[in-house]
Amino acid sequence: MDARWWAVVVLAALPSLGAGGENPEAPPESWTQLWFFRFLVNAAGYASFMVPGYLLVQYFRRKNYLETGRGLCFPLVKTCVFGNEPKATDEVPLAPRPEPTETSPTWQALKLLFCAAGLQVSYLTWGVLQERVMTRSYGATATSPGERFSDSQFLVLMNRVLALIVAGLYCILCKQPRHGAPMYRYSFASLSNVLSSWCQYEALKFVSFPTQVLAKASKVIPVMLMGKLVSRRSYEHWEYLTAGLISIGVSMFLLSSGPEPHSSPATTLSGLILLSGYIAFDSFTSNWQDALFAYKMSSVQMMFGVNLFSCLFTVGSLLEQGALLEGIRFMGRYGEFAAHTLLLSICSACGQLFIFYTIGQFGAAVFTIIMTLRQAFAILLSCLLYGHTVTVVGGLGVAVVFAALLLRVYARGRLKQRGKKAVPVESSVQKV
Repeated sequence: MDARWWAVVVLAALPSLGAGGENPEAPPESWTQLWFFRFLVNAAGYASFMVPGYLLVQYFRRKNYLETGRGLCFPLVKTCVFGNEPKATDEVPLAPRPEPTETSPTWQALKLLFCAAGLQVSYLTWGVLQERVMTRSYGATATSPGERFSDSQFLVLMNRVLALIVAGLYCILCKQPRHGAPMYRYSFASLSNVLSSWCQYEALKFVSFPTQVLAKASKVIPVMLMGKLVSRRSYEHWEYLTAGLISIGVSMFLLSSGPEPHSSPATTLSGLILLSGYIAFDSFTSNWQDALFAYKMSSVQMMFGVNLFSCLFTVGSLLEQGALLEGIRFMGRYGEFAAHTLLLSICSACGQLFIFYTIGQFGAAVFTIIMTLRQAFAILLSCLLYGHTVTVVGGLGVAVVFAALLLRVYARGRLKQRGKKAVPVESSVQKV
């Protein structure tokens, strides 16, 4: 199990996890509107595609269709079930990342500024819109409270459709390596990616956005804990110091924020479970994608394959529930919601491209610094725009967390310069 899962255990020990939600979800009118029921219905919809697909894959493999098959369907079956070339092994090494052709410091600085600005604008806008869509009403007037959109799965579909289009156009316009992975293998990452995104959207109905961000930022604590207990790994003094600072900062933020008037143990528990689901599914997605990269694909090809199956799953599930047309009608009734959904999807797709480009040009350490700063700015924006109450002590706690994260990046860079083996950089890529 990925150690990020245990980040939730750390937060569970703190009583104010659900604090800060200004507009928690109204009590459901029936049990069919409970998030847990909706989750099961969605999962059943995905299973209606996954199970038959899995049985077909096993059938073609047992039949040795790659050797005996022929006809019009053979190329399609080969691509989906067997792939077009063998998995990358030691005798087929991946090509090294090419060195940048431009060495001018000014040009490098401009590229770094471009990457930082692109990541900040994409994901800060994405975070603001995500909270707006999930926690506020549309069409409110002096006499009407308006209507709140509650179908997180529809939002996931909108994000994935645009990401699929962007990735497809990129693959067409830019030269890509020959694709060799069996297409069906993307379905597992797609399923976990859809479920993690759904949990992330749903969690905003019960916990504040700043709480979500800090939960993701503090995952270094369980990573070190599990490394020490399970792998008997040793750590440097600065790693213990920064982990202690992170735990102190998170505690300062959560314990200094008093409960909101509308918060309750039920909403706190729901938010905790959904946040747990997000971390668990996101961890599986990352690990599965790491395994898929053993096939010699590009990051954009990975983006296309995962989003292709994500669109199939979500469209099928929404059609089975009769919810696809309702989501479209909601967009028709409220043009503001349609604009927010479109911009949310654009930011999600463009942000992924900026991630690939930044890591390719400057490496994971620079990317981690940019995304750490982005998380801090996201908390600040959320508090300013949506009125989350943060005390002076809570603000200092947030500052301590991100200062500790930046200190970890700096210390790891110094170790690398000295030729020492540093622990792996914790992934900071946010799946959207």
